[in-house]
Amino acid sequence: MSRTLPPFLRLMADPLRWQLACELAAGDRRVRELVAAVAEPQNLVSYHLKQLRDAGLVTARRSSFDGRDTYYHLDLERWAQALAETGAALTVAAPSVPPGTRVLFVCTGNSGRSPMAEALLRHRAGDRVEVASAGSHPKPLHPDAVRAVAEHGIALEHEPTHLDTVRRSRFDLVISLCDRVREVLPAFAGGPRLIHWSIPDPAREAETWPAFRRTAADLASRIRLLEV
Repeated sequence: MSRTLPPFLRLMADPLRWQLACELAAGDRRVRELVAAVAEPQNLVSYHLKQLRDAGLVTARRSSFDGRDTYYHLDLERWAQALAETGAALTVAAPSVPPGTRVLFVCTGNSGRSPMAEALLRHRAGDRVEVASAGSHPKPLHPDAVRAVAEHGIALEHEPTHLDTVRRSRFDLVISLCDRVREVLPAFAGGPRLIHWSIPDPAREAETWPAFRRTAADLASRIRLLEV
């Protein structure tokens, strides 16, 4: 996977180009108006406008009132496209979960976050991946976990599993879902890739039902980014 900075980010990392884009987002401007707005010399403003034009983010049009004047316009559609391409570059960096991948989700109790994640990934990937979950201190399945994933069209049934019972099984990807369990992860057979998602325990919230709904939505969003 390439770690090269996407072209849009390289371009917009310059503070002056960002200032110019913000000014043009509010409306078309002439060079002298941009010079006054950003308080920089005209030659510098013109240089950065050219960079934005070369990238296709800004267009120029002669004034119909005075042909000696040029109005600069921010192409918001091209801007949105460039942002989307940048976001896609981050999506590519998400973990790949090809068919046959064995995934383990872990949290402390194996009563909420990890069985929810297991159910959500299985629902998304079907039989293309093998998925399981476990906990360092297993507890009975929380009823709000069942309710929360039911809103995603999933019937959750799960028997809590201790980490010790799966540590010798071979997994390709182990995803820890709470900060506490990350610190006590055992050494797994085969040296799987370890990923951490720091997700608060919804069972510790004063109002558990909305907390479990937020957790299910967070997990579903993260799982959608997995390259399944």
